[in-house]
Amino acid sequence: MRSSSRGEVDPFIVMDVMEAARKAEEAGRHIIHMEVGQPGTPAPAGARAALADQMGDDAMGYTVALGLPALRARIARLYKDWYNVDLDPERVIVTSGSSGAFLLAFTALFDTGDKVGIGAPGYPSYRQILHALDITPVMIETAAENRLQPVPGDLPGDLAGLMVASPANPSGTMLGADQLRALIDACAENGTAFISDEIYHGIEYDKKAVSALEISDDVYVINSFSKYFSMTGWRVGWMVVPEDHVRKVERLAQNMFICAPHASQIAALHAMECDAELQANMDVYRTNRTLVMEGLPKAGFDRIAPPDGAFYVYADVSHLTNDSRAFAAEILDKAGVAVTPGLDFDAARGQGTLRFSYARASEDIREGLRRLAAFMASRAG
Repeated sequence: MRSSSRGEVDPFIVMDVMEAARKAEEAGRHIIHMEVGQPGTPAPAGARAALADQMGDDAMGYTVALGLPALRARIARLYKDWYNVDLDPERVIVTSGSSGAFLLAFTALFDTGDKVGIGAPGYPSYRQILHALDITPVMIETAAENRLQPVPGDLPGDLAGLMVASPANPSGTMLGADQLRALIDACAENGTAFISDEIYHGIEYDKKAVSALEISDDVYVINSFSKYFSMTGWRVGWMVVPEDHVRKVERLAQNMFICAPHASQIAALHAMECDAELQANMDVYRTNRTLVMEGLPKAGFDRIAPPDGAFYVYADVSHLTNDSRAFAAEILDKAGVAVTPGLDFDAARGQGTLRFSYARASEDIREGLRRLAAFMASRAG
């Protein structure tokens, strides 16, 4: 049967690593998961309990395409609580995870052949979704001195859009207010749409992440309940768009998705009231960040920088390998630790990088670091 060129996208390598790890576990091995950007904790207990109560009385049919009004209002209040931004709930659109938001944003903003800038290293699905939509991703090679974030001088003049993430995946680096404003201003001057992926907001260490909405209303902001709220598999996120874009995005959402999962929306609404449990999760991430920043150099992965947020360390391993995918496979096979090759995030330079996730339980991270140290010692010997 014939097929479309839109399906000719690269694999999401971390998912391939997860599958290899699953097969190893199926064969009886104990694998430490430092590959996937997924909290080891479930959705907050209060969210699960509230959903269980409501499921007895609610058929959980379709919601309106923009999402439950109560959830949209509560998300708007989050921006007041976290950033002191007064946000009209009408600008909030509940989506099927951040992935659904990317599809809606890209289709609402760009036409076939438009060029959209993405910092490299960066989340691989940005460019693959753009490819599938016949939109052209333009990879912007970021510099270490800019903490692997784009700066205005990096931007080509013919971009229809720019996608940034802060905290970023895989580096965990953040854009400060001045850096974010400079990028937004540069885009405004050139008629370039600005999209801010803020999915890791809430997972910060020494300072609070800045939202693009603190700087401008003429931006798209995408977020999700997956990371800070520990709800990856529930597939519920949101986006905030300019007022005059709401109806356009609503029409697309009606036709592409009908609505985000009703049950997940209810759980998300109640998850936002579970501060104590969410902050307990943050305590684990803080502990884990300390563990990996101390343990990775001791194991031999010493070309790393402290992440500002998220739960990743992006390591330069170019002195150890020129094939990060083969190196990650060797680590999985010999150490029983799953890690992500940098090729997922940077096709040009990722042969010499690895991403380590520290989202799991602290004891798992300790054991992973022990195994990595033993692996590197045996490799050196």
